[in-house]
Order: sequence, then structure tokens, then C-alpha cells
Amino acid sequence: MRGISRDVALGLYAIMSKVRQVELRIEEEYPKDEMKTPVHLCIGQEAVAAAVSVNLKKSDYVFSNHRSHGHYIAKGGDLNAMIAELYCRETGCSKSRGGSMHLIDADVGMLGSSSIVGGCIPIAAGVALAIKMKKTRQVSVAFFGDAATEEGVFYESVNFAVLKKLPVIFVCENNFYSVCSHQSKRQALDNIYEKLSGCGIPGYRVDGCNAVETYRIARMCVENARRGEGPSLIECRAYRWRGHAGAGPDFNLGYRTEEELNTWVRKCPIKNLRYYLLKKGIASEKKLDSIDMGIKEEIAGAFDYAKKSPLTKKEEILKYLYH
Repeated sequence: MRGISRDVALGLYAIMSKVRQVELRIEEEYPKDEMKTPVHLCIGQEAVAAAVSVNLKKSDYVFSNHRSHGHYIAKGGDLNAMIAELYCRETGCSKSRGGSMHLIDADVGMLGSSSIVGGCIPIAAGVALAIKMKKTRQVSVAFFGDAATEEGVFYESVNFAVLKKLPVIFVCENNFYSVCSHQSKRQALDNIYEKLSGCGIPGYRVDGCNAVETYRIARMCVENARRGEGPSLIECRAYRWRGHAGAGPDFNLGYRTEEELNTWVRKCPIKNLRYYLLKKGIASEKKLDSIDMGIKEEIAGAFDYAKKSPLTKKEEILKYLYH
């Protein structure tokens, strides 16, 4: 296989399957109203988080946005702690104070997600500056959506990163919608990957439903950053199958059609990768089914752990909060 090893390919599949199964289980449990936090599901976008993260080391840093479950899981975050956070339990990764949009696991380099559109971009650049000053070979990654590229801080951060040749990769998950507003209604040109070419940053557009293609481009960008060649911008074109927030479809809102969704469902990143693995003889159906079953059992354990974990005591609700 050119450019991707058997272990990496199977690792990609395991991460993507885990993200999908976690999101589906959240969607199943969410209507029971035991999770007192908004959730933003990334079903359909699993390949991006997985393909970027398998190129990273534990010591590298990742920053995310409100749709952060996939990034947290792909970077190796503690699943028990993540699910407990959704249930607002004291054992949650943010001690019940952050909820779905503010996940953190510093032990694996997931330094946090933010509900502010574009909020993670300057932080990732700042950490990249610290990396360069300390002369380590780490890299910093910012995951954000298409709407974040309309924020001034995006341009400011990229300009600074190019100027200082910072080891940061800007990953735009372009799912074409900002809540209910299509990209074409917000941006004159469909060219996110080349928007800042005038600043000197190399930009790449990839099929975010193709895990292997995304992996190869991400690997190149990460390797370039480690060598001191500066930042890169990757536009990964994918599609969120669910509504902007919450569980289930949102066709009743009228901003997109079921036909449009079905077009993207046929491009399912997990089915694509599974087909690739079988066609290349990397894995059998039995092997992939075994991976899926093991993940299912892990997820069941995480939800059981979360539901049995203690809620935060009323008298300690302001602990860890600063104002």
C-alpha cells in the first residue's frame, strides 16, 4: 500500500468506528434528558479527526470547537471521562463544568475545545509559538468549521503563524453549513483552502470522506511542521448527517433536503474505508466486525461508568470556576 501501513489503516478504522458508535449511542440516550448539556454530533465527519490524529504523537497538541467529540476520541481522550462530562458528573473530563462543548484531556494533548466560533485558532497558534521558543519537535493542530474562516482571528492567526514559521496545522472541516446557513450564502467563492495563499501558507483541499487521502495530506503537513517549514491549511470537505445541535435530522427547518443528505450518506467515510481495507486484503470482514464489537463493549462500559458517577455537590458548584 502506497503511503499507508496496515497498522495505520486499521488504526484509522478503529478510531472512526469508535467515534461513530459513540455518537450514535449519545443520540440514542439524549432524548432521555439525563444529559444536561447541548451536544453537537459529528456523524459523517469521522475521517477528518481520525486521519489527522493518527499522524500525531501523544505530546502534540490539539484544539477543537463545539463539535469536538471526534477530536477528543481520536487524540486518545478518556472515553469514561468524556461520557461522564456529558452527564454532568464530577468524574467528567471537565469536572462537570464544561459539558459537551468544553472537553479536555491534557494527558494526551487535547488541551481543550471552545464554543466560540474560531476560538481555538489563536490558541493553537500561541501554543505553536511556545513550541518553537522551547525548540521541541511538537506540533499544534486547530480543528474548526467553515464559518470560522469568516472570523478576523483566522486571518490574524494565519498571518502570524506564517510570519514566525510556526509548527501549526489549521484544519477546516467544511461541512458547508453554519447552523442553517449554507456556505454559498456566506462566502462569495468556494475556495477556503486557497483563501490565504497570499499570506504564504500552503493550502490543500481533500475529500473529508476519504480517510486515506486525508491521512496522506495530513501526514505531509505534520512532517513539514516538525521540520520547521511552518504552518499549513487543510480544507476537508465532509458533511454532518445530523442537525447543527441535538439528536436526529432537521429537515423540518427547511434549509436542506433529505436528497442532499442521502447524496453524502452514500459517501459514508466508514463504508469507504471498510471497502478499501477489504479490497486491499488488509483485513477480513471478521477482523473488522471484531474491532466494532470490542468498541461497542467499551462504549457500554463508559456509559455505565458515567451514570454511576456522582453528581457535583451543590456547595461545590463554583469550584474550579474563576470570575
